[in-house]
This record gives sequence, C-alpha cells and structure tokens, in this order.
Amino acid sequence: MKARLLAPCALVLVSALLGACANPPGAAAGAPLPRVAQTQTLKLGYREDAQPFSFKGADGKPAGYSVALCQRVAASIQAQLKLPKLDVQWVPVTAATRMQAVNDGTVDIECGSTTRTLGREQQVDFSNTIWVEGASFVTQASSPMARPADLNGKRVGVIPGTTTEAVLKRLSARGIAPVLVPMQTHTEGIAAVRTARIDAYATDRLILLGEALGQPSTVALKLSDDYLSIEPYALMMRRDADLRLAVNRGLAETYRSGAITEVFRQSFPAGARPSPLLEAMYILNAPEE
Repeated sequence: MKARLLAPCALVLVSALLGACANPPGAAAGAPLPRVAQTQTLKLGYREDAQPFSFKGADGKPAGYSVALCQRVAASIQAQLKLPKLDVQWVPVTAATRMQAVNDGTVDIECGSTTRTLGREQQVDFSNTIWVEGASFVTQASSPMARPADLNGKRVGVIPGTTTEAVLKRLSARGIAPVLVPMQTHTEGIAAVRTARIDAYATDRLILLGEALGQPSTVALKLSDDYLSIEPYALMMRRDADLRLAVNRGLAETYRSGAITEVFRQSFPAGARPSPLLEAMYILNAPEE
C-alpha cells in the first residue's frame, strides 16, 4: 500500500470436484468458479479500444491497467483453488457486447473500463472498485468547448448504453441539449472529432487522453477541464458470490502487498502518480482476512 487461505465455500467446491459431494451449498449449476476449477480455464474479457485501461497492445496482446489487475486476480484464483495450472483465455468485447458476454458465460470476468452502477448490478456482479475516473469531452483545439453548457445544440459523439450517454441525456434538466451521435468505439469517436463529423466526443478522461495520444494527427484536440460525472470502475462478472469473493481476494492482495504500485507504474506514463482519492480507494478496498 496477500491471502492464501481458501474460503470455506472454495474448499467445498474443490472437494466436490474430487467427488466428496455432488452439489456444494449455494453453487448453482454452471456457476463460474466450479467450472474454472474443473476445466482449469479462466476466460477474461478485454476491450481493444479503452487505452490505458484495456486495449490491444502493439504486439497484439491485451494490455492496460485493468488487464494487469486481472492477470494478478487470475494468479490469486489459481492459488485459492490450488490448481496446478490455469489457462487464461482472453476474449475481446466491446461496450455493446460486454454485459451479454458476462451473462452468457462467454467470459468469466470483464477486465475493461466498466462503471459500477446499481442498474447494472440488477444483471451482473461487480468486484470492489479498481479505479475512480470522471467523464469529460474533447473538441478540436481550433474551436474548443470548455464547459458542458457549450455542448448545447452541438453534435456530441458517445457510445450508446454507457454511463456517459446517460449523463449527457440528464443535461437537459439544466437546459443543455446536445445532439447525441452514436459511436461504436472510442477510436471512431476521436476520429470523428478530427474530421469534424461531430463537434465533441465524450467518455472517461483517461480514455480520451489515451485514444487521442494513440492516434497521431495534425488536428490538435482540446480536453475540457470540466467533469461530466464521476465513474467508479470495477471488474464485471456473472452473479456468483464465490467468484466475486475470489476476485476481491485477489484485488485485496494486490492492494495490500503494494503490488498495485507496479501495476500503476507499468500502465501509465513515467512520473504519473495515484491521486489522493485513488490511494484512499486502494486502502478502503484492501480488507484483511
């Protein structure tokens, strides 16, 4: 700023796989954690366009802050279940497909830039918080818009179904009515601003920075200083108490041991430091056994 003991439920699950009992208490048919233990395979979803949190690296492999955290969570789950090996399979998802991929078992855990909301918790489970971010927007530097009020009547790109879209829609209560233009990916949104197809693109600030820096162009962009919202990120998974506990154990180990410092250093530019709010989040989400 680690845990090696198996939870009682995890012990029961492993015993079941060895034939000690047929159906562990509370383990529904097809529940993720027993399947992980049985197949020794963990399916992790990642985003290809959510830099610096989750993206496809230059080598074609998943990279980013959330990806690095999931790698440590996977190692922790392997230790908790006492598996001799664990095959980690990476599955690309998008903002539009990520929740369905979790619900139908295409992925066990989504390692992206997903904001935890109560509405989403009606359908899926979330880990403890992994990041605290805020949404904002970018415009062309030659015609910058500094405040949310400047978006009134402007064409604003946003990915449908995201919390940023919901925030933009709520601006109407303040007499601000942007014209929302649906985008499929962050990469498309940034490109649309540079080609003047839209006036602004809105999503989380670090993603805006990562995408803008990752797309060299002669068209300079300006990031608004204002926040549209505060976004607490978490790892998304199917509704399963045992899997959620195993994931949170892995995260708590990472936070408590100080390994989160290395994850942060590898994920962000040299000299970047966690904000006081983020440091407090790490402490609050690292409970002892």
